[in-house]
Amino acid sequence: MIEIQGLKKTFIKNGTPIEVLKGIDLSISRGDSLAVVGASGAGKSTLLHIMGALDRPTEGRVLVKGKDIFNWPEAELARFRNRTIGFVFQLHNLMPEFTTLENVMLPALIGGLKRREAKKKAEEILEYLGLKDRLSHKPGELSGGEQQRVAVARAMVMEPEIILADEPTGNLDTETGKRIEDILVNLNQEKKITLILVTHNPQLAERMSRRIGLRDGKIA
Repeated sequence: MIEIQGLKKTFIKNGTPIEVLKGIDLSISRGDSLAVVGASGAGKSTLLHIMGALDRPTEGRVLVKGKDIFNWPEAELARFRNRTIGFVFQLHNLMPEFTTLENVMLPALIGGLKRREAKKKAEEILEYLGLKDRLSHKPGELSGGEQQRVAVARAMVMEPEIILADEPTGNLDTETGKRIEDILVNLNQEKKITLILVTHNPQLAERMSRRIGLRDGKIA
């Protein structure tokens, strides 16, 4: 489903080029679950961001279902991000002035769904994640675990084929983090969503079907 070929990424810092990714080759099949592990600064988040078209490579290709996504115009890339990818980050990044329901509806509305359909989809995924009684709550009225579940619901509302998660349990206590782990694993196993995550959590990494390590911008 995803084929990464010769991926390199260089940033310029104070006029000096810094090569963060140094030639990554990676193949991920539909329905896989993959953990990307490694020390801070190894290039894990950069790799994830390029997979999700949040950043562009300096060299190399990212093929999704055989198509090089970086040959697409920006409008097509935006549609790809909205309809194919669900993003979950370490910080939930919820809109503080919006309710739970409104936050989850947002990607669906941006994707062109009518309000009634967006509301129905959001309510269904929130019920699936055990948040049916939190629809009218704003982020500040939710616990950390509830906020992250809302973030997962927002990632799921467009029924993406791929979830990219960057340290999804990094800001949570052990018990709450385990619940988020269970949700992500269940989404992969029950709904056959391809799951790719960056984590420092060895227990979460062990629950993925595959693991790769990055070291100094290369697969170790």
